[in-house]
Amino acid sequence: MSPLSAARAALRVYAVGAAVILAQLLRRCRGGFLEPVFPPRPDRVAIVTGGTDGIGYSTAKHLARLGMHVIIAGNNDSKAKQVVSKIKEETLNDKGAILPAAVEDMVFVFRRDCEASPTPWNLEFLYCDLASMTSIRQFVQKFKMKKIPLHVLINNAGVMMVPQRKTRDGFEEHFGLNYLGHFLLTNLLLDTLKESGSPGHSARVVTVSSATHYVAELNMDDLQSSACYSPHAAYAQSKLALVLFTYHLQRLLAAEGSHVTANVVDPGVVNTDVYKHVFWATRLAKKLLGWLLFKTPDEGAWTSIYAAVTPELEGVGGHYLYNEKETKSLHVTYNQKLQQQLWSKSCEMTGVLDVTL
Repeated sequence: MSPLSAARAALRVYAVGAAVILAQLLRRCRGGFLEPVFPPRPDRVAIVTGGTDGIGYSTAKHLARLGMHVIIAGNNDSKAKQVVSKIKEETLNDKGAILPAAVEDMVFVFRRDCEASPTPWNLEFLYCDLASMTSIRQFVQKFKMKKIPLHVLINNAGVMMVPQRKTRDGFEEHFGLNYLGHFLLTNLLLDTLKESGSPGHSARVVTVSSATHYVAELNMDDLQSSACYSPHAAYAQSKLALVLFTYHLQRLLAAEGSHVTANVVDPGVVNTDVYKHVFWATRLAKKLLGWLLFKTPDEGAWTSIYAAVTPELEGVGGHYLYNEKETKSLHVTYNQKLQQQLWSKSCEMTGVLDVTL
């Protein structure tokens, strides 16, 4: 990518971000984002990557509020205890219905026993560095040792517009962490998801993408953005890859009649801490007007939660969801040949067995 192309990529990313922000402002002026009503989901297990911060934190909190056993997968051990305590304070002590927390070794677990719901549920933190394939495999091994089902996997974690750097396996960080990390994690957990899903109660894979995928280009000859690095192009490409991955995964699951579905969500522009490397004017606007122009983390999480629990999506996959509604993704994402090419290349990079249709 030439310097001029990199500049164009930055302009496209900021243009689509501005368009989303304008749409959010107009909606805010018309009444704002009303919190959806989600049905309780007791006795179901969810994994949320990046659940210690931002959208992931809000997603984990709300799923726990619905009665789910939530496992937060993250790479910040030191923050885990704070996160669990905060969710306990915000969620588990609501109306005095929650018992004190129990701490078990390095995993912080708290449970609720209510007469209306005799099955205890809990929240846990398990270490998982999505920038390391070894760490991902260790996480999956630890999870499977628990001998519990998995009904929802939310691929939420990610980095945005970071300087050029590589994961521990030598991949460009946006592509390696945002995309390949979740590609590997999902594939390693598919057997458990398939065992956990049942007719009328499908397991669900929910992957968080972004509106930036609309201005992205997938360079199959340079997925690592090594020719000329642009953080904007690399970030957008990783989000485009997640949409292609989701659609192909859904086709594979449907072809074998599996009771697992895969959908991809767009949270909008959300007021979180991932804007450290964006243009200074964007950071200034966020600081001064984020309360008005940006979604709150809770508002950003609602589409992920919707995809994870709503009865309307029972048995339904292959959708791109924005503001809890299906919408069209970039036209190239429906190209099945491109989906297959990316899938096969990803299998090669991660050591996953390639299963073709």
